[in-house]
Amino acid sequence: MYIDVVPNRKSRPAILLREGWREGPRTRKRTLANLTDWPPAQIQALRAVLQGDYHLLAPPPGFTIARTRPHGHVAAVLGTLRQLRLDTLIAPQRCPERDAVVAMIVARVLEPRSKLASARQLSSATLSSTLGELLDLAAGDEEQLYRAMDWLLPRQQPIEQALAQRHLSEGTLALYDLTSTYFEGRCCPLARYGYSRDGKRDKLQITFGLLTNAAGCPVAVEVFAGNTADPRTLSSVIAKLRQRFALTRIVLVGDRGMITSARIKHELLPAGGLDWITALRAPQLQQLRAGGALQLSLFDDHDLAEISDPAYPGERLVACRNPLLAQQRARKRSELLAATEQALNRIVAATQRAARPLRGKARIALRVGGVLGRYKMRKHFRLSIEETAFSFTRDEDSIAQEAALDGIYVIRTSVPAAALSDEEAVRSYKLLAQVEQAFRSLKSVDLKVRPIHHRLEDRVRAHVLLCMLAYYVEFQMRQTLAPMLFDDDDPAAAQAARASVVAPAPRSPSARRKATTKLTADHAPVHSFQTLLSDLATLAKNTIVPATPNPVPFELFTTPTPLQQRAFDLLAVNYQM
Repeated sequence: MYIDVVPNRKSRPAILLREGWREGPRTRKRTLANLTDWPPAQIQALRAVLQGDYHLLAPPPGFTIARTRPHGHVAAVLGTLRQLRLDTLIAPQRCPERDAVVAMIVARVLEPRSKLASARQLSSATLSSTLGELLDLAAGDEEQLYRAMDWLLPRQQPIEQALAQRHLSEGTLALYDLTSTYFEGRCCPLARYGYSRDGKRDKLQITFGLLTNAAGCPVAVEVFAGNTADPRTLSSVIAKLRQRFALTRIVLVGDRGMITSARIKHELLPAGGLDWITALRAPQLQQLRAGGALQLSLFDDHDLAEISDPAYPGERLVACRNPLLAQQRARKRSELLAATEQALNRIVAATQRAARPLRGKARIALRVGGVLGRYKMRKHFRLSIEETAFSFTRDEDSIAQEAALDGIYVIRTSVPAAALSDEEAVRSYKLLAQVEQAFRSLKSVDLKVRPIHHRLEDRVRAHVLLCMLAYYVEFQMRQTLAPMLFDDDDPAAAQAARASVVAPAPRSPSARRKATTKLTADHAPVHSFQTLLSDLATLAKNTIVPATPNPVPFELFTTPTPLQQRAFDLLAVNYQM
C-alpha cells in the first residue's frame, strides 16, 4: 500500500490510499480510500507508517536517560569482597586509603590496567563503571592510588596473619612455590637478571613466592630480587609459618627445586615440628637406580611403591610410574634429539663448505654451545671440535639411562605413614598444581601482574600484594560460581572416578557434560570467569531525568536477566548497592 497524490486541474489534488500488485507482465492498482480531507499531519503520519518509519508516531518522552554506567560486574566483585570481610582485614575503619585499595583490588579483577588508567576509570569525568561513585573516589587521581599503595604495604603482615587464621590450622598442608615476572625499566633495586620463567631473558625481572592452603586459596606472598634462587626463599616462608602465623605443626609442600637436601638439613630439620613433602631430582633418581633401590619390577602390579635407601634416613620415599607421562617424555626427547641433530648438522656443513668455511675451535664451539643451550641435549651427545672440523654422535648409553626412568618420579616426605598414607603423600604433592593455576591467573589469564612498571621497591611489593588480594577474591568467586563456569563444580566426584592417584586427574561427569554441551545443569550457557563478568557488566545503573518543570533525577537499575540473577543468588550479593 502507498499514498498517491493525483493532480486536479481545477481543484486541489486528490490524496488516495492505494495498493498495487502485478499480474504477469502488467502492474495493476486500485484505490482503497480517499484521504483528501485528512489533515496534512495525519496523512504524513500514515505515510510514515507505510514506509516503516515509526518514530514520528512516538509520544513526547516522559523522561530522559542522562547517563548509563555498567554496574553488575562491579556489584558482584565488590559485594564478594565485602562478604569475605576483606575490607575490614585491610583496615577496621573506613578511610580514603582503604577505599582506594579496595577500588584497585576490584579494578584488577574486572579489567587489569595501570594505576593511571584505573584512576581515570574511577574519575567523575569518565565513570566507565559505578566503582568510583560506590567508593567515593570520583574526584581522585593516580596520586591518590599511589599513596594508598604506600599506606597498604605496612599492613601486609596483619592481613596475612588474618588470612592464615582463616585458611591454615595445625597439622594442615601449606603449598609454596616461586615464579618470576618481567620488569619494564631499570631503576628498581629488585629488578635483576635471572632465570626467566616468562621466556624474557633480555628483561630484568622480580621473583615472588606464593603460599596457599591445600585448596589453592592464597594466604601470603613475598617478593624477592629477580636473581634469587628458589631454595633461598624457603627461610622466608618458614619464618612466616612459625613466627608470624604461630603454627607449630604444619606440612609444607614444595617442588624438587625448592625443598632440596641442603634446605632440609639446614632449615627444615632445625625448625622442628615442620614436616615437608617434595620430590627427588633426576640425578637422585639415577643414584637410586644404580644402588638397586629403584627397579622397574616394583611397578609390575602397582603404579606406586614405598622404597628406602640409606641416603635418606628417617624419610619415606614413594616411587610412582605414570605410563602416559613416560610416553610424553619419550616423544619430547625424540623430538629434541632430532632438532638438535638437525642444527648440529648445519654446523658440520658450515665447516665443510667451499666458500668461507667455519674455522677455529672457539667459533665452532660458540655455535655448538648455542644449539645445545637451546635444546638442553648436551648430555646425550659426544662432540669433537677441531680447528677445521666438527663432528658429533649420539650417546646411546646416556639416552638409554634416561629412558629407563621415563614416567618415574619419587615423592620424598618426612611425614610418617601413620599420619599420611602413600597415596595421600602423592596426592598432596600433586596439589602444587593449585599454585601453578594461581600463577597462571595472576600472570596471564585474569589479573596480569606483568609487566611491572613501578620503580620504587615498596611500590613493586604493594603491586604484587594487590594482585594477590585480587586473586583471593577471584578464587572465592570461582568456587561459588563454579556451576555456571567451565570450572569443575564437583571435585569429589572427579576424585572418586580416579583409578589411581598416579594417573592424570579426570574431570567430574558434570564438568565433562558442561564442556560437551556448553550448557549448565539448568540449560543456561556456560561461561568462563571473564565472559560472565562481561555479561554482568550489561546490568547498568541509569540516571533518569523526568520531563517535568522542576525535574528531580533518580537512579534506576536495568532488570537483571535470569542468568545474571542466578550469579547474584550464588554469590549472595544484592546488586542494588
